[in-house]
Formats: sequence, C-alpha cells, structure tokens
Amino acid sequence: NVATKPMTEQYVMGEALKMLIEHDTNLKVKLTEGVAGGTSNLEAGMESGQFDLYPEYTSSGWVLVLDHQAEGVDDEAMFTQLQEEYEENFGMTWVGMYGFNNTFTVAVRGDVAEQYGLETTSDLAAVAGELTFGGNPDYIEREDGFGALCQTYGLEFGDVVDIDIGLKYQALAGGDIDVTNAFTTDAQLANPDTDLVTLADDKHLQVNYFCSTVVRQDALEKFPGLEDALMQMDGLLTDQEMASLNYQVEVEGLDEQLQALRKSKPFLFVQKAAQEPPKLSGAQPAGGGSPAGTGAPTRYTREQIARMTPQEINAHWDDVSASLNS
Repeated sequence: NVATKPMTEQYVMGEALKMLIEHDTNLKVKLTEGVAGGTSNLEAGMESGQFDLYPEYTSSGWVLVLDHQAEGVDDEAMFTQLQEEYEENFGMTWVGMYGFNNTFTVAVRGDVAEQYGLETTSDLAAVAGELTFGGNPDYIEREDGFGALCQTYGLEFGDVVDIDIGLKYQALAGGDIDVTNAFTTDAQLANPDTDLVTLADDKHLQVNYFCSTVVRQDALEKFPGLEDALMQMDGLLTDQEMASLNYQVEVEGLDEQLQALRKSKPFLFVQKAAQEPPKLSGAQPAGGGSPAGTGAPTRYTREQIARMTPQEINAHWDDVSASLNS
C-alpha cells in the first residue's frame, strides 16, 4: 500500500512509485492518495502497518518525526541518520532521493530582477525599501518565515502585505507586489507565461526538503525486488522538472497518471506505455541505436522497450519515442 500527502506533487510521485513497482516486480500496488494530516498521520499509518511506503521530505522527517533541529545539519549526514534512526525506532528506512528539493525560496518579478540586478537574496537588501513584499499570512507569521528572512538578510521592505497563497503569483504579475515567498517546485515557477526569477539563498537560511521514499523494513524483506524498484527514483527529477510536472497538472489540467509523467524523465512514461499491446513489427535489437551514417531511427517493439533499463531508454530516447509514436 503506497500512500501520499494531499498535494499535487505527492500525487505525481505516488503514481510514479506505483508504475515503477508494478513494472519491475510482480506486485500490484494499492495507492492511497491525499492522506489528511500530512506527516503525522502518515507516520502513524506506517507504524501500524496500514501503509508500506510513502514519499516524504528529509527535513519533515527530521523535525516532525525525530524532533531534531534542522539548522546546521549536512544533507548527507541527515539522510544517513534518518535511515539509522528510522530503522532503530520504527523498523523503517529511507530509500533513494528523487533529486528535487521542495524548500522555501524568494521569487521576484522578472522586470524587477533585471532593473536592480537581483540574483541572490542578499542583493535585495540594497533595494528592499523600494519594493513591496506580499506573502501568505502563515509565512509572514511563522518564526522561521518572513521574520527570519528579514533578519538574516537585513531586509526592510517599503511595504509588506498579506495575500492569499493562491493569489500571490497573480499579484506579482499584476504589479501589486514585487517580491513573494515561494517553494522551489511551485507549479507557477514553470509557467512559461509568468516572468519570475528565484533568488539564490546565498546565506543558506533555508533547510532542505529533499524527497525520498520512507518504507517499512518488513515490506522490503517480504517483497524481493522492491528496494531495487524504489531506487529507480534516485536522482530522477530536478527542481525545475518537478515544478514543470506540477504545472502540467495544476495549470494545464493534465491527468497526473499519464500525461504529466510522459513529459518528465522519459522512462516513466515508457514503462507504462510498454505494457500496452505491441503495435510495431520488424524492430531491431534493443540498445542498438540508429545504423551509422543512415540517420534512420531504430524501431523497437514494446516488449523490447519493457526490457530496457532506464539508462538505456534515456540514452536512446529519440528512437524509443519514435517507436512509441509510430
């Protein structure tokens, strides 16, 4: 049983886990999406055996489950200790890191960044008095939010306004505000019609929230091949790619079970597509590539694609894509 939190990003990751597990093993996955209460309820469900695994963020597990302070901890050391303490305390572990880091960032309108030459959050200090910051109330009020940002970077904005989290990007685009808080994988950061720039956290204020899979040890022992399947998620997506997936689902209204994944790392879609009945014939052996000097694409059957590793699929993606779309 794979569970997710109630947010677009988690729905997409849940579907990716389901696809990979069902493709690489003989297991059938029950997907429990949108568990209310976030980390606390998911952790309780994992401890009770209701769920076998779910996508989680490193600092969420570190702070909310293990009750540690996230500041000043090296990411690699944190991940190692997460694995050790989860195994010792809960009979669970963390497997692989997906690559993207869903943490706080500061976003400014493109014309503002260009006008003042803004690249880092420190750059804001000299011009903050001329700008309006708009943030959702939770961020402005929380101790590690707006107050910590201003204190760390010496920021004194000309005006600060509360704004609904769902309206802040609209307010940025309309010129009502110039600067806002964001998450690095927010859908709107991938919107081609939104001219936004995220500023580097050059003083390392924000802790990192790398996404990984928390899984029960007894599930790994009971289901051979599960850990290898989960490791296929390791290094899968950048921040920008995850933001793009979120955008496709939230803004373009695409179905997260197929279309969004199709536009991420190619093998996710290929593995799903490869389960469909084959439509091609006369395919050359998998992994061969186009014949030298001919420029002609290699044609693969869906059975051949299903046997390819993710690395082989990505290396020969043009030929694989052409085969699937012929």
